[in-house]
Amino acid sequence: MRLIRTTLLACLVGTGFMAVNVATGDDIADRARKLHFSSIVLDTHDDTTQRFFSKAGFDMAQRHTDGHIDIPRMRDGGMNAIFFSIWIDGRTMGPPAVQKAIDQIDAVHQMVRKDPKDLAFCRTAAEVREAHKQGKIAVLMGVEGGHMIGNDIRVLRTFGDLGVRYMTLSHFYNDEWADSSTDKPAHNGLTDFGKDIVREMNRQGIMVDISHVSDKTFYDALEISKAPLIASHSSCRALCNHVRDMSDDMIKALAAKGGVIQINYEKSFIDQAYKDAYDKASGGVVATMNNISKECGDDEECVITKVQAIQASLEKSGQLPPVNWERIIEHIDHAVKLAGADHVGLGSDFDGATMEDCSKLPKITEALMRKGYSDDDIRKILGGNLLRVMEATEKASKEMQAGH
Repeated sequence: MRLIRTTLLACLVGTGFMAVNVATGDDIADRARKLHFSSIVLDTHDDTTQRFFSKAGFDMAQRHTDGHIDIPRMRDGGMNAIFFSIWIDGRTMGPPAVQKAIDQIDAVHQMVRKDPKDLAFCRTAAEVREAHKQGKIAVLMGVEGGHMIGNDIRVLRTFGDLGVRYMTLSHFYNDEWADSSTDKPAHNGLTDFGKDIVREMNRQGIMVDISHVSDKTFYDALEISKAPLIASHSSCRALCNHVRDMSDDMIKALAAKGGVIQINYEKSFIDQAYKDAYDKASGGVVATMNNISKECGDDEECVITKVQAIQASLEKSGQLPPVNWERIIEHIDHAVKLAGADHVGLGSDFDGATMEDCSKLPKITEALMRKGYSDDDIRKILGGNLLRVMEATEKASKEMQAGH
């Protein structure tokens, strides 16, 4: 009988029917899949809000053939915690900016109320973990740009009351109190009021996000904040020299104070050849955004759509080189080697970036496992590190409110 089984096994291998199991040996693909779908997979930056806020009839519960995020594809990809970005053009300030932000915040809440079977609105790390236990997708919010508080610290408190869990200090343009990486310096980093904003964010339990800010703004915020900082959607400047990415020194400084860099999937942030070709073909990101803003005005969805259309057109014409998704892994690995696995996470920029959709996320886990990452470190990168920063921010908030 043993001889028959051995002969049958040899035949199956010879015909290719068992090629996958023999090739993997330790069954990495299966182990990675089990690890991925049992983990909290948390993405800190998705522009999908623009779709369900401005598109009449867009339904998160339905599978779509365009875009990157919807509930069916999140289930396919194991994404079970997501920060929806609240974003408007950075040149809209004052009361109009506040109103537009609140409208989008309300849209997120309404979207969650529409599908309570799949979604759970969360404000704390503990609530994210509880949603995961219940098999629900944890929904959180981040405000992408300090211009949306209308230069009024009381609005920041209101955002906190409405469930906002991080705020990016600036966006594409400088705001009234913080310099952006893609604008001419106006404040030498943070103004005194900007430093007060960081302190109040600590007090309110709102994570301080330094994606988009100038290097000087980053270091100012790092010095002032009593809680760790996050870069909600940035990559590594050493691998792709883009002002939106972080230098090695910045990544190490962020990690030294407990923070985490959430790797962005945008091709021009992760691939130098693509970034150089895009700059040559379009005149650079600043010129592109200025031209698009003239055409779209304050229609945020229009801006995102136009950016993606320009990139798609340049790619189709062959002016931009192809970018393999494994560039994401290279940026994760670079940041881990610099700062350790406790300080790296995922911040895709889905529905803003031009990569594959969220259903492909298990490939990241498998790739990290094949590089020799431990299960514990992979779980941290997938979401555990960001939850730790949330907890540290919550702790700092309680201490400050208690007067410690």
